[in-house]
Amino acid sequence: MPTTTAPTGPTFIRSDYVVLGAGGLAVLLAGVTRFAGGGEVLPFLASAVAVTLLASLVGRCVEQLGDRFGPGATGVLQSALGNLPELFIALFALKAGLVGVVQAALIGSILANLLLVLGLAFLVGGLRHGTQKLNSERARSIIVLMVLSVAAMVVPSLAHYVHTPAAAHEKTLSLIVSVVLLVLFALTLPASLRKGAGASRQAGTGDSAGGGEGAGHSEAPRWPVWLAVGLLAVAAAAAAFVSDWFVVALEPAMDALNISDAFAGLVIVAIAGNAIENVVGVQLAARNQSEYAFSIVINSPIQIALVLAPLLVVLSAVFGFATLTLVFAPMLVVSVVIAVILTAFITFDGESTWIEGAALIAVYALIATSFWWG
Repeated sequence: MPTTTAPTGPTFIRSDYVVLGAGGLAVLLAGVTRFAGGGEVLPFLASAVAVTLLASLVGRCVEQLGDRFGPGATGVLQSALGNLPELFIALFALKAGLVGVVQAALIGSILANLLLVLGLAFLVGGLRHGTQKLNSERARSIIVLMVLSVAAMVVPSLAHYVHTPAAAHEKTLSLIVSVVLLVLFALTLPASLRKGAGASRQAGTGDSAGGGEGAGHSEAPRWPVWLAVGLLAVAAAAAAFVSDWFVVALEPAMDALNISDAFAGLVIVAIAGNAIENVVGVQLAARNQSEYAFSIVINSPIQIALVLAPLLVVLSAVFGFATLTLVFAPMLVVSVVIAVILTAFITFDGESTWIEGAALIAVYALIATSFWWG
């Protein structure tokens, strides 16, 4: 049941002021460099930092909502809002005709979560606490859903590269696959809410027994609901504007730094758009809340495959933007298959170690390097 614990203690602490102050300054600097001029690289860097800090503020607002909407709903909400900056960036990029960047960013977001963020969480948590438990039954169910959703997302790519008759209808096939994935997400949402509630309770029991710092939302929120929701709305609105500035500055920066579309989407856009998972997942693993960290990190690629990618395909057709299909470049398909298989093998035993985290990070670095030239 949702907790009704009232906010206690000071409303804002030092880290809150840091996030709010740094976020405001970053947005201001991004706006100044966008409209007053700042060369080719500075506007891009300023807007990238602003997007990351706004994503961090979104995550903090959701954290301060605590379990007042229920732990399951809070977990799903955090995963969904974690992809909000990326949704804005992708829509503006499609409007600008940067289809290659968007496709690379979608796959890059999955790779960043499965390899980089999960690897960092395993590495930091393992070095601080040794072998961490992931709840093997829940880990297997999440991994199975992830494998199925990513497999469905790359079906149009397989049809294209094996030259089936469907290859001549890739736009229609992509739309059909997108609708099916969105329906699948709607069907799995109630189960995700129930599992989210169970996971939080289990995490709380395990962490308390293990001497951790408490479960995912064990501390009473400091912000009242109206403040958390209000700041969440402001951060989301600011993210929409900054995402537009980010995309406008992206092409000149890519030309100036000699960065390919594939690398920009796979690494830069993906990491900037997944700042919440980057920060929250590692923090929770460092506090020995490994199950909760794993749930947040893995839920993001599931939502990318089931919601973000198909939604962008549908919206690109509805709004008349550059046509986005689910036919990805061969190397992107191979990379995401490698990431899914490695993650499934590593997590299926319900445990994580620091060496597994280091290996995941190494694979991510190699894949990212292979896209530097395009």
